[in-house]
Amino acid sequence: MRYSIPPASRRLLATAALALVLGPYSATAQEQAPAEPAPAEQELSPEAKAALEDHETKTDNRYEPSLDVLAQEPVEAPGAPEGVTALSEAQYNEANKIYFERCAGCHGVLRNGATGKALTPDLTRELGFDYLQTFINYGSPAGMPNWGTSGELTPEQVDLMANYLMLDPAAPPEFGMTEMKESWKVLVAPEDRPTEQMNDWDLDNLFSVTLRDAGQIALIDGASYEIKSILDTGYAVHISRMSASGRYLFVIGRDAKINMIDLWMEEPATVAEIKIGAEARSIETSKMEGYEDKYAIAGAYWPPQYVIMDGETLEPLKIKSTRGMIYDEQQYHPEPRVAAILASHYRPEFIVNVKETGKILLVDYTDLKNLKTTEIEAERFLHDGGLDSTRRYFITAANARNKLVVIDTKEGKLVAIEDTGGQTPHPGRGANFVHPTFGPVWATSHMGEESVALIGTDPENNPDYAWKIVDSFPALGGGSLFVKTHPNSKYLYVDATLNPDAEISGSVAVFDTTKMTDAETDPEFVTLPLAEWAGITEGQPRVVQGEFNKEGTEVWFSLWNGKDQESAIVVVDDKTLEMKHVIKDPRLVTPTGKFNVYNTKSDIY
Repeated sequence: MRYSIPPASRRLLATAALALVLGPYSATAQEQAPAEPAPAEQELSPEAKAALEDHETKTDNRYEPSLDVLAQEPVEAPGAPEGVTALSEAQYNEANKIYFERCAGCHGVLRNGATGKALTPDLTRELGFDYLQTFINYGSPAGMPNWGTSGELTPEQVDLMANYLMLDPAAPPEFGMTEMKESWKVLVAPEDRPTEQMNDWDLDNLFSVTLRDAGQIALIDGASYEIKSILDTGYAVHISRMSASGRYLFVIGRDAKINMIDLWMEEPATVAEIKIGAEARSIETSKMEGYEDKYAIAGAYWPPQYVIMDGETLEPLKIKSTRGMIYDEQQYHPEPRVAAILASHYRPEFIVNVKETGKILLVDYTDLKNLKTTEIEAERFLHDGGLDSTRRYFITAANARNKLVVIDTKEGKLVAIEDTGGQTPHPGRGANFVHPTFGPVWATSHMGEESVALIGTDPENNPDYAWKIVDSFPALGGGSLFVKTHPNSKYLYVDATLNPDAEISGSVAVFDTTKMTDAETDPEFVTLPLAEWAGITEGQPRVVQGEFNKEGTEVWFSLWNGKDQESAIVVVDDKTLEMKHVIKDPRLVTPTGKFNVYNTKSDIY
């Protein structure tokens, strides 16, 4: 068994196998290794140490969301071919859990590769145990985390994973119409629901707040900051979306469970629910005039598919697989995940990002029986994005390719693909404002680098700047997930959620957009120490996802802490940039995304 390697032998193996990772520095490392191995850090030359540091996990290496629901699925251990160590069912399931929680987001459910390389048995068996063990242990500068040397995995777990990768991958079950119908529940029929709003809540200024690790959302009043209700949902709600009328709130968890909540009820509650797969991230509703509240659509990570549902009951009407050819290589991909989905305001279409094949689908929902889809070749690894200020153009990040893709939703075609300069964009829905020099722009921040990039969005009045990166400037630090502004605000807010420095991740950078000049001068920013303002002394509360109230006078930030630690929501006065209120409550367990009803239904950002 591979698990009984003595520590001394393990250190010798690690030093020798370091050659596979450290390249030209490896010979030096081996030459300086003493006859009796000392601790690993003493075996390496300064050059080798520097090379090893280059393999340490960077800010954005672990960003790809884990498939933590699939990690809970028990599977039968496959047999082992000659020369490969067999694993017991318990060992295989432990390894499977580690893989789905830490690896599948990059390497794929079936190990066919995504943003990371393929790890199928035909490749891994040729590489061999020693190579895999070293690669898992030390990582690589290309983005592979150093799972072993960082302490994230024990030496025994590193060995386990090296063996696991040489065995056949586990194939999770499919999820079709039969399974969806079995999960589908209409708890309150449409005819039994109110015909008018039965509560006195200001629904337009209501916030839906994700309580990630509690499997709940909080409905919070935007004026009084009162938690009006806590509702049970699916696991780790990813986003909240509103029906066009603002009546129905749709939330989807990572477990692919959708809750449809009627905000008109005296006590808002779930009126319908469904599971559309095993892992999911996205949901949206029809917004074209004449189709308001008619349909909902959700996309899954596993199985790779999307489903169109009745907008009043969530009855599944049409399931479409996204399996198919990668747009440029014309090679088949068995698991292209569905990422962001938006609704067009110009045509009765849903805009669907298909991650691994690099395609954007414009799905016409006027006739589900004779479904028409426009397939746009864009760029691989499409992730999140949003609309420009006119709501005509969809700007989305192909983040692992460091690109922004622009789609004209009125004409239904590709407009531009713009390089962000080797940085990994993560805009959320982005931020729209008018730049003093470049006119209307849309902003994104980046995960692994501290910069903010602006792309021009006005081809009519500012054609020289349209669909080009017109400026890039530094913010707090790498690890940003969201930028935010509002039509009534002159400020651009930029978080640094994933930054390892507690002071940085607990703060937000604020730029005055009226004082931005040209691309030659970096704009200054003010740092708001939100974690300090909130008075949270335990853990590392991370600022994430600003969201404005309806009027654009306040911006709310989550302070996302450990699930057993105190979290909070900090409300900032947009005029004075001072703390206006802190919402603390034991029920606010790991608050992350916040979605104001009016801004969300109107696509204001």
